[in-house]
Amino acid sequence: MAGNVLEFSDASFQQDVLNSDQPVLVDFWAPWCGPCKMLTPTIEALADKYMGKIKFGKLNTDDNRQAAINYQINSIPTLIVFKEGKPVDRILGLQPQDRIAQLLDKHVG
Repeated sequence: MAGNVLEFSDASFQQDVLNSDQPVLVDFWAPWCGPCKMLTPTIEALADKYMGKIKFGKLNTDDNRQAAINYQINSIPTLIVFKEGKPVDRILGLQPQDRIAQLLDKHVG
């Protein structure tokens, strides 16, 4: 993963996402997913832009089935914003950077 984008797993999800003291954007993806790969540069750019305000991470749904099941990930890419341990927003599919930024702006102080 790039410098500001973490790699989340089922094992780390509670600590890294649910217990985070700042909002977290989780990118649910898989290596075989073309749109997921196309979204990666957008996620990295947003992670730079929102550094210190929102935590960013990717969760490989092939390797981490439990989180995908828990949050009803039926298609990827799916982006979910978590705040205070709860999912508060969701975006499905490949989206432009400004659309994702609009969603994130609602969750930063």
